[in-house]
Amino acid sequence: TPTPGPSDFIPGHADAAGTANFARKIGARAAPGHFRSLRLGGTVGDLVLSSIGMGTYGGPETDICDREYVESLTRGMSLGLNLIDCASNYRTMHSELALGKCISLAIKQGVISRNEVIVCSKAGFLSFDYREDIDPYTYIDNKYINTNLFTREEFVGGCHCLSPAFLKNQVEVSRRNLGLETIDIYFVHNPETQLNMVSRSTVLGRMKGAFQAMEELCSEGKITAYGVATWNAFRVNSSGKQHLPLEELMSYAKEIAGEGHHFKVVQAPYNGKLQEAANQPTQAIRGKRMPLFHAAHHLGLSVIASSSLDNGYLTRSLNPDIRAKFPELGENRTNAQCAIQFARTTPGVLATLVGMRTMSHLEENTTLIGIPANSRSG
Repeated sequence: TPTPGPSDFIPGHADAAGTANFARKIGARAAPGHFRSLRLGGTVGDLVLSSIGMGTYGGPETDICDREYVESLTRGMSLGLNLIDCASNYRTMHSELALGKCISLAIKQGVISRNEVIVCSKAGFLSFDYREDIDPYTYIDNKYINTNLFTREEFVGGCHCLSPAFLKNQVEVSRRNLGLETIDIYFVHNPETQLNMVSRSTVLGRMKGAFQAMEELCSEGKITAYGVATWNAFRVNSSGKQHLPLEELMSYAKEIAGEGHHFKVVQAPYNGKLQEAANQPTQAIRGKRMPLFHAAHHLGLSVIASSSLDNGYLTRSLNPDIRAKFPELGENRTNAQCAIQFARTTPGVLATLVGMRTMSHLEENTTLIGIPANSRSG
């Protein structure tokens, strides 16, 4: 397939003026605390983003599921959600392609402008393209090894890679799938995956190379900012095999690009069941141990919480104490509503991600837009 030229991409990116305008359009339908400030600085300024983001991880790899995503994401944007999270490996590229179609349609229909919506994607896991009927081993050789995007040594566990050339290639894949000139936030995806097979010092060295690549992509205008999306890395103690030190990662960004670096966001799971990010001192800042949310604050990083429903588990089995915390949601409040409210009102959480493929889930979850969401204590 030919490489798309600039004219094939939707130009622009989320910016301060556009996202502020989005919040203005939603107006009084959004209660206090729903919209928050993502501080990116530089020429982009501070973005206004919704405290609930739409995730695209779940669902079968089918055209029907793609259509469901296009409909629900479009509806979500019209109701007041302007943060969307994706990854090239989600549903073998189905999710990115569906999101690209959704954004293009939403702009044509006047639901949003490009500068009003914050689009995130990720790279690290090998992403297969469902449209290519090819044996996986041949695919890896042809696409990546023979083209010098990574060596066999850099390809860990048959699924993960942090080589700068590979990450840059994946940004091009994501831009093409999404049809976007610029991706707003690009995450290095679950780097701790490699720690099961590779030494921590090797992985940290690879992260430094990854950050160098991300800074170059920022200067080329292909991404606006970058981050690290994790499952265990910031949640387990320093003695844990999959632990990564956030302070050290920040030192790489500053070493590469000074105070004008573009390392701005981390993603980690946080919900009523997995609360380590708020209350386990897994990170050290200047020798003082503290939970991830505190450490991120000290380092000037925003935190986007993932898995607010724990892959649907909390919709069926939510701690009654958490349900009891939110009487303002009404007598008929659902477990999902309480779980999302719990995550987004925790101090230190900028926004929380929820998979919202079906329209019924979207309508249930977006009732929270009208409920105050200021940080609670305790």
